[in-house]
Amino acid sequence: MVDLIRTTLRYINRHLLKLSWLALILLIISLFSFSWVMMWFSGEQELIKPDIWFYYFITTATTVGYGDHSPVTSGGRWIASLLLMPGAVVIFAGILGKMSTGLVEVWRKNMRGKGDFSDLKHHIVILGWHQEHTPRMISLIYGDARRQDRKVVLCASEEMENPFPDQVLFVQGEHLTNNDVLERSGVANADRVIIYRSTDDKTLSSCLTVANVAKGAHIVAWFDQKHMSELLESHCPQVECHSSISMELMVRSAQDPGSSRVQEQLLDTMIGPTQFSVQIPADFTGTQFSRLLEVMKQQHEALVLGVADSVTGNDLILNPAGCTEVKAEQLVYYMAAERINSNEIDWKKLAG
Repeated sequence: MVDLIRTTLRYINRHLLKLSWLALILLIISLFSFSWVMMWFSGEQELIKPDIWFYYFITTATTVGYGDHSPVTSGGRWIASLLLMPGAVVIFAGILGKMSTGLVEVWRKNMRGKGDFSDLKHHIVILGWHQEHTPRMISLIYGDARRQDRKVVLCASEEMENPFPDQVLFVQGEHLTNNDVLERSGVANADRVIIYRSTDDKTLSSCLTVANVAKGAHIVAWFDQKHMSELLESHCPQVECHSSISMELMVRSAQDPGSSRVQEQLLDTMIGPTQFSVQIPADFTGTQFSRLLEVMKQQHEALVLGVADSVTGNDLILNPAGCTEVKAEQLVYYMAAERINSNEIDWKKLAG
């Protein structure tokens, strides 16, 4: 008998999951109303009071059953036993099952990269997946403990699930230049876009598309061939391009042993002092580079490397003369143990 009841309940619950939310809500409202009417006919004067009946129905449906309210007539007990208890419990279980199924489906959808993050703002978008390089890229982003807290959205064309569900949001699409992929990743509202595709042609195509969509984002792209980055810069000078400098590092290491280690540490947010940048406020009245160098070292144990006017750093001047004027809204590049935010620098004292 017990097995029969369990089998029957499973069968009913399984079919309840196939019902729409509207049908389930109408079903539980119908049971709520019909059982109340039946209790009224049975003479349950106390139990049918609106607040008590709602409380009794919910505690019965959820199987909590505190016992502080219960039918007192014979008819009321029969109605509770044969109609209310089994009906409310089964329908409530169906609602919970449908909610659980919906949550699992949303989770699976996001894991497969089918989610929509178009409402995100001021986040980082990574276009392209590399088995070795992308995990390292994400580690370096999160290795900067004092970075601005931006969400990270990874976009990939490969058939895969989110490789870092605890760290990044994931968007998958056959073509990363499609409007659907760019919209779901929220590229238009992103602060930073990193483009590193499997080939230079795909990277170039993505850069041209993203530059047209993400007007306010700083775009960074990687090319294997130098002439491809130069081609992009001629069309989109706002994109900061990178290409392999392994040959330069090899020659520099031959002439100055250990130089490659200096470069690695400058770029690695997880090992020792690292290179950062900070923008000078618009109301800064100006100072000399020698003064900036002195104050940053004394107050923050930071070594200033140079300054630039543009965010792409194309006009970067490394180690300028001490009398070089440092102006408002320039970018200051420095090396420090951790990031120094603009509001932590006493710009007025520095100018004085």
